[in-house]
Amino acid sequence: QVQLMESGGGLVQAGGSLRLSCAASGKRFNINVMGWYRQAPGEQRELVARISRDGNEYYADSVKGRFTISGDIAKTTVYLQLNSLKPEDTAVYYCYAKDSRDFWGQGTQVTVSS
Repeated sequence: QVQLMESGGGLVQAGGSLRLSCAASGKRFNINVMGWYRQAPGEQRELVARISRDGNEYYADSVKGRFTISGDIAKTTVYLQLNSLKPEDTAVYYCYAKDSRDFWGQGTQVTVSS
């Protein structure tokens, strides 16, 4: 089993920045992808960004140019730098990791005020 621990959420004004962190523990040696999803109230959970062991990155169109994912899959840590935040970025952000299964963190709240 893999456990994911997130940190770094909070309240910020529009245009501000936050940095989210996620660290995996447990049986993490076969993890090949880590990333971040978010879920706003009344909305489906959506993929924000992910990074694979070979370094490939993916970003949702809504965050391209504003958010940056980084980390070391081998060390099973991943970060998400959120810049130029907008009120529509308000959501619970979930770290996830994948080997042959999907693992989820408990989520961290990001609130952007206008």
